[in-house]
Amino acid sequence: MTTAPESMAFQAEVGRLLDLMVHSVYSEKEVFLRELISNASDACDKLRYLALTDAALSAEASSFRITVAPDKDARTLTLADNGIGMSRDDLVENLGTIAKSGTAAFVQQLSGDAKKDSSLIGQFGVGFYSAFMVAERVHVVSRKAGESVAHSWESDGRGSFTVAPAEREATGTSITLYLRDGEDEWLEPHRLRQIIKTYSDHIAIPVALIENAEKEPETVNSASALWSRSRSEISEEQYKEFYHHVGHGMDDPWATLHWRAEGTIEYTGLLFIPGAKPFDLFHHERKNSLKLYVRRVYITEGVEELLPGWLRFLRGVVDSEDLPLNLSREMLQNNPVLRQIRNGLTRRVLNELQQKADKDAESYHGFWESFGAVVKEGLYEDFTHKEALLKLARFRSTKDDGWVSLAQYVERMVENQTAIYTIAGDDLEALKRSPQLEGFRAKGVEVLLLTDPVDEFWTSSVQEFDGKPLKSATRAGADLSAIKSVDADAKSDEPEGAIGSLIAAVKLTLGEAVKDVRVSDRLTDSACCLVADEHDMDLHLERLMRQHGQTVPKSPRILELNPRHSMIKRLTQVADRPQGADQVEDYAWLLLDQARIVEGEALPDPVAFAQRMARVMEASADQG
Repeated sequence: MTTAPESMAFQAEVGRLLDLMVHSVYSEKEVFLRELISNASDACDKLRYLALTDAALSAEASSFRITVAPDKDARTLTLADNGIGMSRDDLVENLGTIAKSGTAAFVQQLSGDAKKDSSLIGQFGVGFYSAFMVAERVHVVSRKAGESVAHSWESDGRGSFTVAPAEREATGTSITLYLRDGEDEWLEPHRLRQIIKTYSDHIAIPVALIENAEKEPETVNSASALWSRSRSEISEEQYKEFYHHVGHGMDDPWATLHWRAEGTIEYTGLLFIPGAKPFDLFHHERKNSLKLYVRRVYITEGVEELLPGWLRFLRGVVDSEDLPLNLSREMLQNNPVLRQIRNGLTRRVLNELQQKADKDAESYHGFWESFGAVVKEGLYEDFTHKEALLKLARFRSTKDDGWVSLAQYVERMVENQTAIYTIAGDDLEALKRSPQLEGFRAKGVEVLLLTDPVDEFWTSSVQEFDGKPLKSATRAGADLSAIKSVDADAKSDEPEGAIGSLIAAVKLTLGEAVKDVRVSDRLTDSACCLVADEHDMDLHLERLMRQHGQTVPKSPRILELNPRHSMIKRLTQVADRPQGADQVEDYAWLLLDQARIVEGEALPDPVAFAQRMARVMEASADQG
């Protein structure tokens, strides 16, 4: 066993977070007490669960309690619990690093401006490190359940910490805060009592205040599971603080769902929809943060089978009356009770979202701004709830700058329009300027602008809405010929024969680089554009998959030419001359490259492009 203290450096992310906390004037410093009590509660919950399956731990898992003890003479505040405790390695990993997925990306968002970053830190959840907002030094002594040796952890939050063997009679953890100058309010019993009552009343474990050795410890909180109480007994503030406890954030919930399901199976759900987007929302593991309890006993967190991945932004607890207490990972898989709970949770959330959308569209649009990209994952993952999700979905469109539902889109369809048109891309403003939209705009046809990566996948699996098929505006099948132009005086399309020679010449020149060359009825201002054939992969989807390392066979595209464009008219005249096909060769390749650039594609041969451009410019200068 190592007997001398070991000095170690903090993980880089922790060091930066600590530096911001220590040197910032945080608007709500008292949250440090809430966070430490919350961690102590979790430690007790974990030991209680482990004791269910490990008889050796059962003696240690009784009469759980958290104590808060100020010492005015020493200017210290000590929080202690008799939970699961930590080993030496646990102390190093839990207090020296931030293991939560996505943390490095979170820290990269911090600007270094303490005032600006305080809200971002709050969104992350300040946790144990919040102690350094009020303490110049923190000393932790912990003994893990089932072990006979205790260890200490100590740091001043300035870049390093020490770990050493220690003495502790029982399992659990004690955290002593050596307070900074000017932080004397955290030594006042009445102030501590007020904070505990405000922030930790929902904690199901007694939180006792020890004023001094002569007085009996005073249990300050209600010490009962909040979700087990009636809604009428719970204030909005209590709901908010419980959300802060389970969500580990500083934002307020956008919606609160609290109900008890009775019947074939019985369970209680207390779920929250966050008011702010969690920083790790799009982590590839797609884990949820719901806590699972069985008859008020904590079991585990983040059970895949409890919640579909497209609702992973939810926070809260589910407490079952029917699941066994000795629940294992194997028992969770394909568990019929868990499957029924999952269906019940999903229906509840979808109903709540629909009510919110109907009653307060502006507020709902704020929710969709944050979580819509995640909810849309359900459109191709969850066939059972597809119709409900389609009603909830909101989109940007060419009609206005606001959000539009599919039902509103259908109501606004113009005469003879039979399909719902979409276009996908990476940037909203770039999509609005896309040449493919010119013909739709000229005929007053609204197009939905899709900028989330998930859009390419659900649109390929959702065939229709309200009997109207979904069609991509960048496919050859987007036929607008039956729809009248908004401008009654608009010129009719040029007959294809008028540019037949040019089309033949361009086809001959480009060969297999394109699938076809044809006259466009979608272009009004641009000379040309690329579209996908009706059964080929959409342009944006192919590019997206290639960017993510997928092996995708490259499909030649259709090049459409605008016969009304002045340049195409000039090229038509050239192509009609003897030897005209040879004279338009450079122009044909430049048209194709121009269309590629507009689509955001990299040119396959930039050198050849530059050489052709130079020849055309030189010829133009000579003619001038």
